[in-house]
Amino acid sequence: MWGFLLQIIAGILGIWISTKIVPGVEFKGEIQYLILAGVILGLINFFIKPIIKIIALPLTILTFGLFSLVINMGIIWVVDIIFPELIISGIIPLFWTSIIVWGLGWFLPKWLPEKEIS
Repeated sequence: MWGFLLQIIAGILGIWISTKIVPGVEFKGEIQYLILAGVILGLINFFIKPIIKIIALPLTILTFGLFSLVINMGIIWVVDIIFPELIISGIIPLFWTSIIVWGLGWFLPKWLPEKEIS
């Protein structure tokens, strides 16, 4: 449950940070849509991405792990298609947005330790 919540937080923060620092990434809408886009991105990263990674394992092995970047870019592209308020104009802004979201998804679980349930 904690990992699921961290993926959602990483999705929201990743899109928001990308709109602030990556040229070519804009969000023209209200904050609720930004949060919803981040939640959808977190849901896809938590539930669908592991299945895609298993299916694409041979390509990932052949490319020494670089195909996982293509998977991340594809997931963010799908979120860009779903939400017309999110505008990512080009492959370079898509690349940097996926790097930011991936970095947050990797960093947050290490920075915020696992919650213990007593």
